[in-house]
Amino acid sequence: MNHSVVPKINAPKKVVDHIVGWLENYLRQSDMNGFVVGVSGGIDSALTSALCALTNKKTICVEINIHQQEIQVQRSHRHMEWLTSHYSNVEVQSINLTEVFEAFIKSVPKKEDDSDELSLANSRSRLRMVTLYYLAGTHRHLVVGTGNKVEDFGVGFFTKYGDGGVDISPIADLLKSHVYQLATYLGINKEILVAPPTDGLWDDNRTDQDQLGLSYDQLEWAMETTNRNDMKSENDSHRNHVIETYQRFNSTNKHKMVPIPVCNIPKDYFY
Repeated sequence: MNHSVVPKINAPKKVVDHIVGWLENYLRQSDMNGFVVGVSGGIDSALTSALCALTNKKTICVEINIHQQEIQVQRSHRHMEWLTSHYSNVEVQSINLTEVFEAFIKSVPKKEDDSDELSLANSRSRLRMVTLYYLAGTHRHLVVGTGNKVEDFGVGFFTKYGDGGVDISPIADLLKSHVYQLATYLGINKEILVAPPTDGLWDDNRTDQDQLGLSYDQLEWAMETTNRNDMKSENDSHRNHVIETYQRFNSTNKHKMVPIPVCNIPKDYFY
């Protein structure tokens, strides 16, 4: 595979300044007071929270624990400590919803198969969203999304009305490799830079690659290759597998990446 098809950022400072300016402008136009960001201990939320902090506007960073692995919690806390040591406008909170989630499990019907497991994982994400919007509502803040371009517009790797339920998405036009570039430029903790990406929704600590079957490098390559119409090759089974896997996720999760369908009623059906 030719990884040169994936564009690189040649001016990190300009990109950072552009996103920070965009955040400031949107906040001013919305007449809100600041930002709320869920911090998971992963690279995307680390970069997003740092970009919000750079606006010098009130930024609430929230670590939400629902059966999280201890290493994820520790990374989240150390990142929030790093933020507060650099930015006086940052406030941090830790909220444990494990008991709330357990009560939810006891209250809903059970179906002992893979669909039950996936639905519960998505419910964890939606509980996070409810919590972020509660805090945003009590402070007149905006909920900031942490999804990147591959997740949000490539393979739809997010929970509808979970981590997909946000007010603004400052890094959704950045590929995963761009996220790493900017996080490195801003000095994000190395332990976050080297940690395998995970959505933190599973008790077995499975990574994004475990769920998707491809690395983000492969997904980026497939996304850019598909956009260029440089498709499959009869003589390269690995290339074909990567493209087919990407296209399968893109097709299956299309409902997440397009506006909610509206049934338009013909005008002549009305008086």
